[in-house]
Amino acid sequence: MKLLVYGAGVLGSLFAARMHEAGHDVSLLARGGRLTALRRHGVQLAEGDSPAVRRVPVPVVEDPDGRYDLITVFVRAHQVDVVLESLAGLEGDVLFLHNWASGAQPLGAVIGHERVLLGFPAVAGTMDGDVVRYRKTNFLTRRVAMPIGEPDGRTTSRLERIVETFRAAGLNAKAEPHMDAWLKTHAAFEVPLGQAVHVAGGPVVLADDPDAVRDMLRLVRQNLAAMATLPVPRAFAGLRALPIGLLVALLRRFLASPTAAHSGLNGPSAATVAELERLAEQIHALAGAR
Repeated sequence: MKLLVYGAGVLGSLFAARMHEAGHDVSLLARGGRLTALRRHGVQLAEGDSPAVRRVPVPVVEDPDGRYDLITVFVRAHQVDVVLESLAGLEGDVLFLHNWASGAQPLGAVIGHERVLLGFPAVAGTMDGDVVRYRKTNFLTRRVAMPIGEPDGRTTSRLERIVETFRAAGLNAKAEPHMDAWLKTHAAFEVPLGQAVHVAGGPVVLADDPDAVRDMLRLVRQNLAAMATLPVPRAFAGLRALPIGLLVALLRRFLASPTAAHSGLNGPSAATVAELERLAEQIHALAGAR
């Protein structure tokens, strides 16, 4: 498979390295200092806090051209508009793998509706200089699945082909029949959580404040109530159905865990805050449309 990976941060770098090692024709798009580092050292990976760094010589490009079998997009929600302009000049199906609550319509309006697939990368990690530090319990294992789907929920031959290709490369991908609803429901949870963590000063601090966690969960349920006509993906059904007290206990345990400490929740960057603001705008637009 000829792949273009758009986004050379944690997620794009991990994905590109795995697909390159699986024998696919992969190009990783990067610019500026990241481009220089990748050309000099390749993708540098380290598991957790290990001092051992593995280098994967993934080809990098600054200005892609031509046709690809698949373009995977790993950027933040507030960066999508700029990316769409670049994608419009390329050929190939496009799999958007990031937070997004506005559905496929605005994506397809720019690049062509027939090109769009939606998904979410079930992976977490951090950048340590030019080294990507990741936890083993991510999409490189069988514990967490990476959902991928057609915007309209169909099971198409291209979706099956992509899922099979990813699995053969060791990525735990799965076809999700309600991918659009999955992303919107995830955003309904992600935005209040991310904003609460930011206000508290970190996930561990928030974990120590059960009242703040409870208030955050109430906002989550308000968001979900505004999306009542959407099918609730299985992974998020508990946010509506479980007792609030149980959810508070479960979430506090997660916030105090190493998983939260090694995720984007710990020390949110300016880019994370900007993404949360864009997602909040998208959720507000959804609520106003219903």
